[in-house]
Amino acid sequence: MVDVSQHELVPEHTLIEEDEVESMLTEYDVKRAELPKIKRKDPALPDDAEVGDVVKIVRDSRTTDKAVSYRLVIE
Repeated sequence: MVDVSQHELVPEHTLIEEDEVESMLTEYDVKRAELPKIKRKDPALPDDAEVGDVVKIVRDSRTTDKAVSYRLVIE
């Protein structure tokens, strides 16, 4: 079976700690429920991701070198 999370085209997905979540929400002035969503069964997610967690996704970008986005894990 292939582990898609290790494919070179899949960006890095990292679970972030609650204190980092709170500082990010404050910095961007958003609520947790307003974050874009990602399904728990998405194969790119870390195995220990649970509903309600926030995932930091770091993609390569031609204009900014690295593009960071956040997703809320949902069922």
